[in-house]
Amino acid sequence: MAVAEDLGVDHEVILYIKNPPGREDLEKIIEVLEDPVEDLVRKDSKFKKLELVPGDYVGNPEAVIEILLKHKQLLQRPVVVCPSKAIVGRPKQRIIDLLSAEA
Repeated sequence: MAVAEDLGVDHEVILYIKNPPGREDLEKIIEVLEDPVEDLVRKDSKFKKLELVPGDYVGNPEAVIEILLKHKQLLQRPVVVCPSKAIVGRPKQRIIDLLSAEA
């Protein structure tokens, strides 16, 4: 992750397709997530192809966890997780702000 490297912050990159987060990981992320839980789900062409309804995920952590366990490609990225906070890293400035505060 170039932003973390530029800031000199130790980090770990997890390739979510090869090593998708499990239920416990998703629960931990949601617990410290500063964004609405539904923001973890990509509303892209796959989402539409599956005929999913965006409103089903609003404020519904269990529905978000279930869909991400079933369809790991729907995980929004990047998700930046620090010990006390997690964010969806879009736009990139949000990553800079979070990592600068944590450093």
